[in-house]
Amino acid sequence: MRVVIAEDSVLLREGLARLLADGGIDTVAAVGDGPALEAAVRAHRPDLAIVDVRMPPTHTDEGLRAALRVRAERPDFPILVLSQYVEERYAGDLIGRAVGYLLKERVADVTEFLEAVRQVAAGGTVIDPEVVVQLLSRQRRGAPLDSLSPREREVLALMAEGRSNTAIAARLVVTEGAVEKHISGIFAKLALGPAPEDHRRVLAVLTYLGR
Repeated sequence: MRVVIAEDSVLLREGLARLLADGGIDTVAAVGDGPALEAAVRAHRPDLAIVDVRMPPTHTDEGLRAALRVRAERPDFPILVLSQYVEERYAGDLIGRAVGYLLKERVADVTEFLEAVRQVAAGGTVIDPEVVVQLLSRQRRGAPLDSLSPREREVLALMAEGRSNTAIAARLVVTEGAVEKHISGIFAKLALGPAPEDHRRVLAVLTYLGR
């Protein structure tokens, strides 16, 4: 796997590259601002970009905005966002297929971090639970989610974290069949019928995040 890192802190940038190398992942470019990220993605055509939210010149949301521009050019390009805080303004726009959003403290768990990198690169979605909580706070009452049962909400919350049916079953101490039944109920209540061009699991998560 080939990765581009966009992080303005030299120490963190080098640390991430070392973690990736130890996991057998090649860093083809490590840059410190949004424009450099866009240029590196065009030049190297990597499998994934790891992007810090706050980068020069204002250290506010340049990384997220650069990530959105990259996705505008390559809609399916995998991006893993790292942030000290949850940036609600753009997070909901970015979240979807082949996207991860982790708080930087999660990088301390190397195994979990490398698992997230591989999952996002493979087209999956990995969302930090705290990101889910904060985005949910924006939801208005009367939304379709109000029809979900408490257990269906638990299942959907774990789906939003990128958990598989097997992992959800283990977390809730139920059978995989029970999880599948809850997911079918979620799809029905959110009016997500089968469609070859849609990924219902991702659409359910987007609804849950209040997009």
